[in-house]
Amino acid sequence: MARRRTNTGMYDPRRGGEPLRATTLAVEPGEFEPSRSNCFGVYCIESGRGNASVGEARHPFAARSLLFTVPYQYVRFHVDEPMAGNVVHFHANFLCVETFHAEAGCAGALFGDPLGVPVLPLDGGEGAEIFELAARIAREDAERGLAYREAALAYLKVLLVLATRRKSADGEACEIDPGSAGHPLLARFRALIEVEYRRRRAPAWYARELHVSPKTLGRVVRERLGTTPTALIRARILTHAKWELLHTLRSVKEIAAEVGFDDELYFSRLFKKFAGVSPTFFREFETEIRGGSNLSIPSGVPSIPRPTDPAENETDAPRGSGDRRVAPRRPRASRTEG
Repeated sequence: MARRRTNTGMYDPRRGGEPLRATTLAVEPGEFEPSRSNCFGVYCIESGRGNASVGEARHPFAARSLLFTVPYQYVRFHVDEPMAGNVVHFHANFLCVETFHAEAGCAGALFGDPLGVPVLPLDGGEGAEIFELAARIAREDAERGLAYREAALAYLKVLLVLATRRKSADGEACEIDPGSAGHPLLARFRALIEVEYRRRRAPAWYARELHVSPKTLGRVVRERLGTTPTALIRARILTHAKWELLHTLRSVKEIAAEVGFDDELYFSRLFKKFAGVSPTFFREFETEIRGGSNLSIPSGVPSIPRPTDPAENETDAPRGSGDRRVAPRRPRASRTEG
């Protein structure tokens, strides 16, 4: 069956783009691939069933569920039963997720967690309220009445708070970290990645530190998160690289070296493969359309020295071609989000 692609595209205010887009979701069975976007996405799925490939992971979804996506993330739906609802895309120019999450006390609960599940099932009155909020956002965007952006922003904030409460409640009911997908090994894996992702890329090393076999670690990650340990480690590296590109004046070469890549060109190819654009384009485009301010991406932890043994990394880049220095445009080094 032919793959369908939306025309969502990239938000670019220089070409008349809007920082908020709310559209109706109506997809027949088959494959449906939204265009890669530089916006956050909230898919409010009222009916339907299938699987969603988000980045390198694949997650089942059903009726009355939410799916959260982050800027530049690859998304594809494999729809088994007709899917209907609303989808809200918004850029950090409209709502800075990091600042809002910090203010609301729900940082990282919904967006951008490599070890989190982006699909949130809903039921009961809370689900009905969230779907109604999504419908109101869509109406405000369509009708463009007085102060429609302010109204849509208020509805969006309430939607995100309610979704965060629900996700947190699901975690508390299981007495687990809400982002650990219900297995204590994943919570420990998450903690270890946060400490070591700049130095270690080999899943076998993580398995040894967690006192399990690589096969066991791979099986748990696959069953619970629909992906692989390698993909999770890589996702954390790329999240850090995005933050550095938008929040610092460091060169691509310096950022690549910090996360364990001696070859800047190899790192740039990897970044483009999974973000859809090169690191330099990412920095220049987002900095310009944000007016010099920063993209809303979590920051990570302080610098850690690199390992001396390159054999620790299973995907070391080829050496000898990483001496060319990228000279990116110099964005403002503001630490303020929003």
